[in-house]
Amino acid sequence: MRVLIVEDEKRLARSLAQGLTAEGFAVDVAHTGTDGLHRATEGSYDLLILDIMLPGMNGYRICAALRAMGDETPILMLTAKDGEYDEAEGLDTGADDYLTKPFSYVVLVARVRALLRRRGGRGASPELRVGDLVVDRAARRVSRAGLEVALTAKEFTVLEYLAGRQGEVVSKAEILEHGWDFAYDGDPNIVEVYISALRRKIGPGLIVTVRGAGYRLVAPRG
Repeated sequence: MRVLIVEDEKRLARSLAQGLTAEGFAVDVAHTGTDGLHRATEGSYDLLILDIMLPGMNGYRICAALRAMGDETPILMLTAKDGEYDEAEGLDTGADDYLTKPFSYVVLVARVRALLRRRGGRGASPELRVGDLVVDRAARRVSRAGLEVALTAKEFTVLEYLAGRQGEVVSKAEILEHGWDFAYDGDPNIVEVYISALRRKIGPGLIVTVRGAGYRLVAPRG
């Protein structure tokens, strides 16, 4: 899952990014409204965390602009303001949820997961099944043949992406774009490391290498 944080308080933005990265999200950060809108329109995100009071362009205008473009990405608004009017204005411009500073990080993560579950519920099952492999998006759990498989946050992110596109060939570049942040400039072969770890944990026959193209998640024959 990719998340864009648009927050001008750099310490808060860094803290949120570090926390969400540890939860398995790929996180990008923008510190101005104009940069945030540019990132949101140029990139592909599963969720936006958007501060209201931003230099260049405030959160209300960003939200309204995205909705006018037909962008339905869930938006969680953050603000130091407090009051029914501010909340109503945020929701009226198209935000999906609203959190007033200061807030508990635990509450923020819960709101993020709730928004993603809600989005997934729009025609998509919270469970992905590939043969006897079950990927539970809501609980972030994986099992095979009824036995739970313990995965790290990043392993789950990679497997969930493959399961969501089961049967399709998924390139390394696509996996990197989905699971790592915009600024990642490390070795792209890191994908191979995670694929190898997943094969070891979920067992053989599910992740097939398509030489020169990428990987495909399929139900084993027989």
